[in-house]
Amino acid sequence: MDATIYKICDSALWREAECAGVFAGAPVDHADGFIHFSTAAQVAETAARHFAGRGDLLLITVDAAALGSALRYEPSRGGQLFPHLYGTLPLSAVRGVRPLPLGADGKHMFPELA
Repeated sequence: MDATIYKICDSALWREAECAGVFAGAPVDHADGFIHFSTAAQVAETAARHFAGRGDLLLITVDAAALGSALRYEPSRGGQLFPHLYGTLPLSAVRGVRPLPLGADGKHMFPELA
């Protein structure tokens, strides 16, 4: 599937993960039993649907291959296959952490994605 996947994360929660050395997920991930990710084609809609108006966010870039068999693509929104991680995210799989600011129009401004 996709070589690179993305996680939108609250900056305070990510700082906790950096201190712990691993990301165990956000409250929604705990509730669903897996860590939610998006592909490059899906992440802007994910931001608009689930993080609208929030400016305290980070875009976490992850090497999908580094997650092995714990990463599964499963049907979700509109039948699209979304990457779900059944386990914790090792920080060694993270390829980048960037702010995800809001633009003047109130929408998140994404960098160019792989």
